[in-house]
Amino acid sequence: MNIEETLKIKIIEAFKKLDVSLSPSDVVIENSRSPEHGDYATNVAMKFASRLLKNPRELATFIVDNIDKSSIDHLEIAGPGFINFFMKKDAMNEIVKRIISEGDNYGRGKAGKKINVEFVSANPTGDLHLGHARCAAVGDSICRLYEFAGNEVTREFYVNNAGNQIKTLGLSLDIRLRQLHGEKIELPEDSYHAGDIIDIAKQYDKEFGKEYVVNDPKWLAHLTEYGMKAELKKIEKDLELFRTKFDIYSFETDVRKNNHVEDVLKNKYAKYSYVQDGATFLKTSDFIDDKDRAVVKSDGSFTYLMPDIAYHLIKLSRGYDQLIDVLGADHHGYINRMKSALMMQGYSKDVLEVELVQVVRLIKDGEEVKMSKRTGNGITLRELCEDVGVDAVRYFFVSRAASSHLDFDLNLASEQSSNNPVYYAQYAHARICKVLESASDIKIDVNAPLLKEKKEMDLLKLLIDFPKVVEQSALKRAPHMVATYIQSLAAAIHGFYSECRVIDRDNLDVTSSRLALAKASKIVLKNALNLLGVAAPEKM
Repeated sequence: MNIEETLKIKIIEAFKKLDVSLSPSDVVIENSRSPEHGDYATNVAMKFASRLLKNPRELATFIVDNIDKSSIDHLEIAGPGFINFFMKKDAMNEIVKRIISEGDNYGRGKAGKKINVEFVSANPTGDLHLGHARCAAVGDSICRLYEFAGNEVTREFYVNNAGNQIKTLGLSLDIRLRQLHGEKIELPEDSYHAGDIIDIAKQYDKEFGKEYVVNDPKWLAHLTEYGMKAELKKIEKDLELFRTKFDIYSFETDVRKNNHVEDVLKNKYAKYSYVQDGATFLKTSDFIDDKDRAVVKSDGSFTYLMPDIAYHLIKLSRGYDQLIDVLGADHHGYINRMKSALMMQGYSKDVLEVELVQVVRLIKDGEEVKMSKRTGNGITLRELCEDVGVDAVRYFFVSRAASSHLDFDLNLASEQSSNNPVYYAQYAHARICKVLESASDIKIDVNAPLLKEKKEMDLLKLLIDFPKVVEQSALKRAPHMVATYIQSLAAAIHGFYSECRVIDRDNLDVTSSRLALAKASKIVLKNALNLLGVAAPEKM
C-alpha cells in the first residue's frame, strides 16, 4: 500500500466517527505543489462539508483532530479547508525498501480482466506506413500497460485477405510476372507499383514460373495467396523489429468460411434487419447509432460491416471481458455502429472500446517530409526505425495522446542531447547505472534511510506515484501519461544527481541511503520505459 492509499484509509476512518461511510474513490489525495504546503493535500473537507451541514474549515479541523497520525509529522489547514499533510521522513523513505524488494514487479497491479487488443491489422499488400507504425506503438504500449496492471492480454492482428485490395495484389503480381517473361504489358494506375511487388514476382517465378498458366483462375489464386503470405511475413518481420509481437493472426477468409457470415446474419440478426431497395439494413439506430447501416448491398454482397460483426462475435466467444480496437482516426463513424451490433446480442456498449489514432507528419529542417529519398515512396516503419532508432520512434509516437495529431521531428529524434526526450530519459538511467557501478563496493542499507533533502524528497514522491500512474494510464488507455511521467522522473533523477553528492566515502551512512534511492530510481525508470517498449541502456 502506498502513502496515498494509506492517507485515504486514515481519512475514511476519521469520517466513520461522524457516521459517514466513504469509499477510496471519494477521497482525492494530491501531491503538494511546494514543500511549504507539505507533501500531500486533500480537499475532502470542502467536498463533503455541505452534506454534513458544516463549515469546510470546521470539518477539516475535525478530520485533523481525529485522524490517525502515525507516519504523519503534522497537518495544516489551508485556505477554505484544504488539509496539508507533512509526512515523517521515515515513512517517505520506506518506499525505497519496497521498490528494491519488488524490483521489476514494482508498480504491478491485480486488475484481473481478460482483454483482447486488436491493432495494426494492415492489409498485407505492402510495407507498413507511418499510420500503421503509430497504431503499433500505441496498441503494443496499451497491451504492456494492461499486462502490468494485472490483466491477461491477447494481442490480435486481423488480416483483411478477402477484399478488393487482395485481388489487386494478385493482378499486380500477375502483370509483373508476365513482364518478367517478356510480355509488353503496362501496370494499370490503380495497381500496386512498389518495388517489393517485383521482388515477390521474381521469387515466385523462381519457384513456380514454369508451371504458372496465364489467365488460369487456379494459378492466379495461387499467385495471390503466395503474394499475400510474402507481404504478411514482411509485416511480421518489421513488427518484430519494432518489438511488437502478436498472439493471434486472424484471417477474414476464415471468418467467411462455410457461410459463417450468412449464418450469423440469418440466425442472430434476423429480428434486427430489414430490406430496403434490395439492400439489407441493421436497425442500429434503435441503439446508439445515428442511422441504420447496410450489411448486404443490393447486388447481394456484404458490406465490410457484416463480416466485421461476425469477427467481433468470434472474439467475444473466446471469453474476453473486453475488446479493444486500435484504429485510424478515419474510423470514427465505425464505433457506434459496431457497438450497436454487439448490443443486439446482449452485450454492454462498453464491451468494445475503440482507440482512434491520429495521423503523423514527419518534419525535417522545419518542413514536412512525405517521400523517401531511397524509394520515392512514402516513408515506411522500417526505414524510419533505421534512420532514428526503434526507441525514438516508439517513444515519440506515444508521447502525445493517440487522438492528437503528431509532428515527428526527425532532427530532434536524432539529436543526442537533453532536448531529445528519449535521450534525456535513457541518459538518466545510464547515469544512475554508472553511479551504482562506481560504488559497487559500498553496501546499500535499505533499513537505515537518511533521505531528507528537497531533491531526494522530490524523487521519492515520483517513485511513490508510479503504481498510480500505471493504474490510471491503463484505465484510460493513455501511454502518453507514462511518457510524461518518464520525463518528470528523469528530471528528478538528474536534479538529485546534480545537487546531492551521491558518493561520499567520508559519510558512508548518507551515501548508503542515496545509493538505495539511486537503485530504486533505476528500477522504476526501467519499468516505466519498458511499458512503452523503450530500452533502458546501462551505458551511453
